[in-house]
Amino acid sequence: MRALTALVLILVAAPPAFAEMPALPPGLGGQPELPSGLGGQPELPPGLGGQPELPPGLGGAPELPAGLDGADTSGQAAIEAEEPSALFTGFFDLRYGARTQDNALMPRDILGEGRLHLEAGFGTTIQTRLAFDVVGDAVLSGQSLDLNAGTGVLDLRQANVSFSPVASVDVKLGRQILTWGTGDLLFINDLFPKDYESFLVGRDIEYLKAPSDALKLSFFSDIVNLDLVYTPQFDPDRYIDGERLSFFSPIAGSQIGGAAIPVALPDDSFSDDELALRLYRTVAGFELAAYFYDGFWKSPVGYDTALSENTFPQLQVIGASLRGPVGPGLLNVELGYYDSNEDPTGSDPNIPNSQTRWLIGYEMEVARETTLGLQYYQEIRDDQAAYLAALPTGMTARPETRDVLTARLTRSFLDQRLIANLFVADSPSDKDGYVRASLSYSVSDALRLNVGINHFYGDTEQTFYGQFQDDSNAYVGLRFGF
Repeated sequence: MRALTALVLILVAAPPAFAEMPALPPGLGGQPELPSGLGGQPELPPGLGGQPELPPGLGGAPELPAGLDGADTSGQAAIEAEEPSALFTGFFDLRYGARTQDNALMPRDILGEGRLHLEAGFGTTIQTRLAFDVVGDAVLSGQSLDLNAGTGVLDLRQANVSFSPVASVDVKLGRQILTWGTGDLLFINDLFPKDYESFLVGRDIEYLKAPSDALKLSFFSDIVNLDLVYTPQFDPDRYIDGERLSFFSPIAGSQIGGAAIPVALPDDSFSDDELALRLYRTVAGFELAAYFYDGFWKSPVGYDTALSENTFPQLQVIGASLRGPVGPGLLNVELGYYDSNEDPTGSDPNIPNSQTRWLIGYEMEVARETTLGLQYYQEIRDDQAAYLAALPTGMTARPETRDVLTARLTRSFLDQRLIANLFVADSPSDKDGYVRASLSYSVSDALRLNVGINHFYGDTEQTFYGQFQDDSNAYVGLRFGF
């Protein structure tokens, strides 16, 4: 309800300020939206990711530079570029993945599915978009249909209308894929839902981004541009819940898996809502942005001891970013302050403390058809002394500071028909890490073959990456587009 009140106030003030302004000038455009697929991710809850917090990092970027401009495999770009009033596109995707380690809690097969993706666009002045997957899942065939969780035989990716009532305002209403921020597989100010399960089991990278049911308003001016996203009913992450991936539970004190954990989901429309804002403009070739979010932790990082349920505590985030050319490459800096306002003193061990998150990254071409991207990410917990004092006996304490170093190397071969991608994340503070390697070969314009691995390592199962060691996997995929 706080978000709805803020939205009303903004809409009362904003349109007069932007209504008479000219259309967005060249050079003031924001970060393009990526396909259903990929920068701070909130931590995984006690019982969902164990002691460690979900690094706004596994939370992913496309297999592309710093979450910026990947290829739109969903066909959305083709739809919007077409002059005709209607266009139809799609693909059929077959995937199989298996664990490379023994996991006593889970079967060897981690992924086995076929997806028929269909997407259509209609209209020019008023544009309508519809995109969905029909899914056959051999690993979890008994899952019931849940459009928010993305389970069952149907995954609705997009269902929206968009139009421009005046030259300086764009409107998009309905189910849509949303993204902003500057990180590569590191999310700080991007508080739109992610699908971490898809990311970790070998689905195409576009499926890292889950859909939102929202209203997006974009206002353009010569001074500054504003994106406003209002979600009337909270859209959580498609988080790791124990059904397909096991994880460490600090409540149980061990790995758990094989069944979904119980959660209390905030789902009252216009009461359990979300508001996200981004102000941005380009100055001397650098895109500057400021962000605000009012809603909930996107994964169930809280715990209700009375009901024995994981919860989504309230959360506010304020942040900023910078991105632009420096030397031969691109520099990006992003920071955000996470105000966990249900635990202002940091003394409730069942609700995450407030914290500061920041990253710095640099990407450049190091050889012909070869790019290298490097990032350093850190999160610093507030009120560590109060957290330690309230920690239940026997529960392992999380560190005050967590850092992650990442490197991405991308190389193209055979006139860009073969693309090799290596992403490595290592946490010196937790002594664990993650390796994601993939090869993508375009047999023809319509047929593409993918192979890859997701490998985790760590000194203990109680750290974020370390808890997934037994879920390390290899996968293969075949996609036919039409």
